[in-house]
Amino acid sequence: MSASSDAVPQTAPVSEAPPRTAAPVDDNSIIRVEGLTKVYDLGANAVRAMDGIDLTLQRGEYVAIMGPSGSGKSTLMNLIGCLDVPTSGTYFLRGTEVSRLSEDQLAEIRNREIGFIFQNFHLLPRQTALRNVELPLVYAGIRAGERQERALEMLRLVGLAERARHRPNELSGGERQRVAIARALVTRPALLLADEPTGNLDSRTGQEILALFDRLHEGGNTIVLVTHDPEVGKRAARTVRVKDGRIESDTANVRRPRD
Repeated sequence: MSASSDAVPQTAPVSEAPPRTAAPVDDNSIIRVEGLTKVYDLGANAVRAMDGIDLTLQRGEYVAIMGPSGSGKSTLMNLIGCLDVPTSGTYFLRGTEVSRLSEDQLAEIRNREIGFIFQNFHLLPRQTALRNVELPLVYAGIRAGERQERALEMLRLVGLAERARHRPNELSGGERQRVAIARALVTRPALLLADEPTGNLDSRTGQEILALFDRLHEGGNTIVLVTHDPEVGKRAARTVRVKDGRIESDTANVRRPRD
């Protein structure tokens, strides 16, 4: 899932909630996948990137998805983030089956339910930090005054209110990632999905971002962190390891004291 630094996650204006294709699931899960399979047709060959995964994540969990290159973790992330659809199987997000929704309905789900945090930040270079954070609310049709108020609130949450009028090239790598986190939070999503969020940061700055994730989790946010780095994965409360398109292990972590 690569993109240029000018790109932002695809979104669409929020309208009425998409029609449910299955009855709501009466439990505390935020994610429930059953028999999730993804096959890429490459002509003479077919690649089974996801091979019948079953996985449930509860509200308020902090989960790391890990695995080597080619393991299927990126495919799983794309499916969880509604950036792709499975070949077979089902995916329930907050009790609604999203695995069979249209592209427009998936765009609404992404804008309303999921906050994305990327390795390369994906900030618009000619826009201020405040404007970058406001963007998802523009797509959601929120009026200007409320947009600015909510964006400033999120920048205060990540410790960057005083940098609101600065553009990305005037910010450090860690500050740019904080802006990206504020943008992910501004729609008050059900799920934060972070793809290698410390990959472009030095060790010290990476630890600061992970400490911020700890605080967000303690505040009740549900976080799914996709990483290849074992030290980053240990910060989560639970680690799901993927290999050859299947779940190899699913374990609880002993949480280390916060830095």
